[in-house]
Order: sequence, then structure tokens, then C-alpha cells
Amino acid sequence: MPMKQRDFIFNILFLLFLNLLIKPFWILGVDRGVQNAVGAENYGIYFAILSFTIILNMLLDFGLTNFNNRNIAQNTQLLSKHISGILALKFLLGVVYLLIVLIVGIIIGYGSFLKILIWLAFNQFLNVLILYLRSNISALLMFKTDSVLSVLDKVLALVICSVLLWGNVTNGPFQIMWFVYAQTASYLFTAAVALVIVLYKAKVISLSWNFTFFRAILKQSFPFALLTLLMSIYGRIDPVMLERILPNTSGAYQAGVFASAFRLLDALVNVSLLFAVILLPLFSKMLKNKENLIPIIKSAFTLLFFFAVTSAVLLFVFRAPVISLLYPDINEESVRVFSILILCLIPWSMTYIFGTLLTANGSLRVLNITSAIAIVVNIAINFTLIPLLEARGAAIASLTTQTSITIMQFIIAFRLLKIPFSTLPYFKCFLYVCLLIISTYLATIYLPFGTLINLSICSGIAIIWAFVTQLIPLKFIKEMLG
Repeated sequence: MPMKQRDFIFNILFLLFLNLLIKPFWILGVDRGVQNAVGAENYGIYFAILSFTIILNMLLDFGLTNFNNRNIAQNTQLLSKHISGILALKFLLGVVYLLIVLIVGIIIGYGSFLKILIWLAFNQFLNVLILYLRSNISALLMFKTDSVLSVLDKVLALVICSVLLWGNVTNGPFQIMWFVYAQTASYLFTAAVALVIVLYKAKVISLSWNFTFFRAILKQSFPFALLTLLMSIYGRIDPVMLERILPNTSGAYQAGVFASAFRLLDALVNVSLLFAVILLPLFSKMLKNKENLIPIIKSAFTLLFFFAVTSAVLLFVFRAPVISLLYPDINEESVRVFSILILCLIPWSMTYIFGTLLTANGSLRVLNITSAIAIVVNIAINFTLIPLLEARGAAIASLTTQTSITIMQFIIAFRLLKIPFSTLPYFKCFLYVCLLIISTYLATIYLPFGTLINLSICSGIAIIWAFVTQLIPLKFIKEMLG
């Protein structure tokens, strides 16, 4: 096994271990606990405004994170030169972002929610700042340090929110703003830690307000900024459209239903996103050095396909008992929405390989065109189906959009980089999926245990099928251990 392939696998497994250790407690414990405490309507408003601030965070990042990750990975000597100027630019963009969020938010009807809008916008600034600082750390191939930073904010917020939710330290019911404040404190601490590490590596301690430099960097990062905006729109607009299109409190309630079904998908997609964190600087460096990409692509695809398909199939089959475990006020509509949304995990995960490959190659024009097409598809389906099917219509729009974008990126990436389509193990994937579906459905009939035990048994069977079908070859494990 090539050294780069082995290093990639070790680093991705370490990153996965940390995130799987922490983030399930955050998503399924604290985040779910907050929604159950404040109710679907209140959480639906929070979730819609959060999605709105995420859509506009292109103004905060302006593509600088992905541009910087690729640029520093290929030219590490530029870190000291760029860090002070880009940090200053980040604060300037933060002011612009806050003003535009307030103006647009008031225009579209969030004037009565200004307090939560402002705080969520500030949290977005901190989050994007952390991602930029981490992009320098991962570009220097300091993957273990970046892995720790990737969970630090969640660990802190988890502790704070757990005390507030279950520590009997409050006199009244839990307030959604407490959830927002807890995230603010956690982001601030994590940003400070990341900043100290980056400044130590860059040996820079001051900001540089060079507007000529700002213009040059913004010009280079604009294609990345446009891509970030387009991806945010087609990935996050569904709950916003639900809350705005449907009348009165119905929109907020349906956004809450969508949020409850989206929560598990969001947690799993964040796991898939970890692959892109490592793949972007790795692909960028390998493309610059004209190294063979096929071993890394095959390893990443095999691991991510196994994770995404296994998770999606198991959760689809056990959808009703899983939803009933998460939410006390279970209803059939939530189950239907979840059964559609969870399938998005498969195409969405694949974009973190093919889209990342195109980003590392600098094929931003192609990515922006495909993302624009995805937005048209998403909005058209949402406008058509939301009045008819409500949250289920938004889920269908999301699944259609993610599938379309993945197919386009896959074909374009392989053709543009002249990678043989035979690189990926299609027959093994098909055989694995068939065996997984059959065995999981049989498990629902014959296994007499509770939901969690049944899921654990099915997960074990899935691992066996992965080895039997050679989707994950045994020699692969032997080489890793050797």
C-alpha cells in the first residue's frame, strides 16, 4: 500500500473516531433535547433562521477557506505572508455580512426575531473564522491537530447545554436563546485556540490592513465564494422555503418537522464531510506534483460508500422505531419525511469525493454551473411540492437535487481528469447493496430484540458482507495493520 494511501486512511480513521465519539451526543442528545424542550414550532423558527444565516455566510467566507486550503497546501511558504492580511479581511467581511443579514432578514419577515438573528449571524462569523483557521492547519497536513479542533467547540457546547437541560440549575423552562449563547461561548474559545496555533506557525502577531492585497485575494477567491453560495442555497434553502411558503404557524411547524427528520442526516453528512477536510489539501498537493490519484480515490470511495450506504439502508429500514426513540411526539409524517431525507446521505456523501476532486483541480467554473443547475431544480420542485406535500415535498426536492449534483460531478470529474470509469468497483458495490438490503429486511422480521440491539447486529452483518463481497478486501486490513 502506498505511503500516502496509508497516511490518508490513518488520518481519516482518527478524525472519524473523534467525531463519532462526540458529535452523536451533540446531535442526538443536546440538539434533540433542545427541540423536545422548546417544541417543534420554536425550534422550527430557530432552524429556519439558522439556515438563512448559513445561506448568506458566503459573504463571510467569500471562498477564502477552500481557496486558502488549496493554495497553502500547494505553497506552504505563503502562510506567513497571507495570514495577517486574510484575518483582517475576515473581520471586514464580518461587518458586511452582519449588515446584509439584518437588511435581508427584515425584508423577508424576520424583523420580529432580530435578537436571535443577530446572535446566529455572530455565531456564523465565529464558525467561519474557525474553519478558515483550520484550513491553514490542515493545509500544513497537521491532520491530528485539525481533528481535535473539529470537535472542540461541540465538546464545550455539549457540557454547557447538558448542565442547562438536565442539571436542575435553571428556575424556568429551557429557552432557545440559551442554546444560541452556549454555542457562542464554545465558538469563541475554539477560535482563540485555533488562532494561537496558526499565529505560532506563521510567526505573525499583527493584522495587515492592505486594501490592494484584499482586492487581489478576493479576486482569486471569488469563484470559491460563488460556489459556497450556490451550495449553501441548494443545501439549506428547503426549511427556509417551508417556513416562508406555508401560511402562519404551519410553516414554522413544518420547518420543525423537517428539522427533526434532517437532524440524523445532518449528523451523518458531517461525518462524510470529514473526508473532504483531508482530501482537499491531499488532492491539491498530489495534483500539483502530478502523482497518481487512483489509489486515494479508490480508498476514499470504498470507505465512504460503505459508511453512507450502510447508514442510509439501516436507518431507512428501521425508520419508525428510530424516530420514535428520538422524539416522544412521534407522528407518521415525521417518519415519511425522514425516510426520504435519509437517502440523501448517499449522493451527498459522494460529492465530498468528486466535488472535492474538482475543487482541488481548480475546476470552479464547472462546479458553479452544476450548482446553479441544482438550485433551479431544487427551487422548482420546492415551489411545486411544498404547497401539496409540505415537509415531504421539501424532502423530495432535497433528494432529487443531491442525486442530480452527484451524477454531474462524478461524470465531469472522471472525464476532466482522465480517470478511467473502471476505477470504482461497481459490481462489488451492487452486490453489497443487495445483500445488505435483504439481510436488513429479514432482520426486521426475525430479530426479537430492541431497536438499538437490532441495529448493532445489522451493522455487524454489514461489515461481514463488506468483506464477503470484497468491497473492503481483507488484504486492505492486513496492509493497514502491517
